[in-house]
Amino acid sequence: MSGLYWESDRRLTAIGRATLSVAARQAVVDGEVHASTSVLDYGSGRGDDVRGLHEMRIQVQGWDPFYAPDETPRSADVVLLTYVLNVIEDPDERREALRRAWELAESLLVVTTRLTWDRSKVRGEQYEDGILTGRRTFQHLFSPAELRSYVEQTTAVRCVSAAPGIVYAFKRDDARLRYLARKIVPHADWLGSEDTSSAVAAVVDYNERRGRLPRLEEMPAEMAKLLAHLQPNELQRIVKKSADPEKVEARVRASTLSTLLFLAVELFNGRGPYRSLPLSLQLDVRAFFSSYQEACKRADRLLLKLRDDTYVRGAMQASKVGKLTPTALYVHRRAIDQMPTVLRLYEHCASIAAGRPPSWTVVKLRHQGRAVSWLDYPEFDDDPHPKLHSSYMVDLTTLKTSFKSYEEAANRPLLHRKHEFLALDDPDVPKYRRLTQSEVRAGLYRNPHLIGTEAGWEAELLRCGRELRGHRLVRRKEPDQAK
Repeated sequence: MSGLYWESDRRLTAIGRATLSVAARQAVVDGEVHASTSVLDYGSGRGDDVRGLHEMRIQVQGWDPFYAPDETPRSADVVLLTYVLNVIEDPDERREALRRAWELAESLLVVTTRLTWDRSKVRGEQYEDGILTGRRTFQHLFSPAELRSYVEQTTAVRCVSAAPGIVYAFKRDDARLRYLARKIVPHADWLGSEDTSSAVAAVVDYNERRGRLPRLEEMPAEMAKLLAHLQPNELQRIVKKSADPEKVEARVRASTLSTLLFLAVELFNGRGPYRSLPLSLQLDVRAFFSSYQEACKRADRLLLKLRDDTYVRGAMQASKVGKLTPTALYVHRRAIDQMPTVLRLYEHCASIAAGRPPSWTVVKLRHQGRAVSWLDYPEFDDDPHPKLHSSYMVDLTTLKTSFKSYEEAANRPLLHRKHEFLALDDPDVPKYRRLTQSEVRAGLYRNPHLIGTEAGWEAELLRCGRELRGHRLVRRKEPDQAK
């Protein structure tokens, strides 16, 4: 270790947890850690992730220089490097720890660090490229873009931000593309099949939801066996006769747009050859385009349109979902897949660059400049005017990010006209619209500059003599009436 650095007491940074860390949980949710994968927690601290994954019947090993020094770290399918890099004060040692973890990863390295917006929670003084705390521990706080760039430089592979402060580095590029495909292209679950008839019905259903026939390699093994006696032409004839042509045509259009979206995002993050695509997407390209070259050209044009303010503004005005303001379009997560494709691309590029937060309710897309904010309203479904819990913003022009929590705020921002954030066919829209209409009739929206926060909204409710009971607006009872 360089003489410029002292050896901090890193064991003091290891905290006990009753649940999986955010990184381990994210890897499980994304399907990267499951019963068939082996896991190494490199720098496992007190071993909480090791115990949690073990309870899930996942083959897992932990190694830590203080808490588990006698273990010899063995290579594994997935290596977790969780809150390790940020506590190493020597930059050379920090990079070496990342290199060693990468060498041990056979399929995926998951890197997690503390982020710059945690600065207010870390008490201490600036020391070299981090913070020296009063407990003689060290913290180097990364920005999401810095972390992704740092891991890419060290591993020499393209990485993906799975969430803010969580970066995935895949050993094989086809694994990275499969991950992206799962995030972008809607997954079509197979119907159960017990005999030839039900297997054919499942293929018909797939055709109506994907816009093309599946290949045997895409089918569940048992279903493929049930259909093995049918020639491809015969199966095609049966399915064509049974499928609803309007449903098939609608899914052809939707699958074409999803494929373009994937190829555009792939270019944003580094596009590979046709053979590097997951099989299902190779087949989509064959079915919906004249060639891979044509599909890529159309995707490139789509990505170029993302730079055009006029085009993006027009797409927002044409969107059938979301609330358009003078500066941005706001869309609920239940309606996000119904946005125009260029706007879906806009949101996906931001998520790949800096990570989509695990909890969010409404996405905000600015039409001037390129910035995406994910806004979290945990009580959106139950609260008639949900309060903002947190906001995470990514500026795509600079890759700068910002996070703000309103959890402890005394006067939180809140939402009005909830139905405007959703698709018209959302089952909750009629209830939310009725509430908005009754609030308009009561005069509650006469002073829009006052009602954006809890205090202002409550003052307007008092002025108009109204109160809310669930999603109903009623007259407020005077104190003597309430007795």
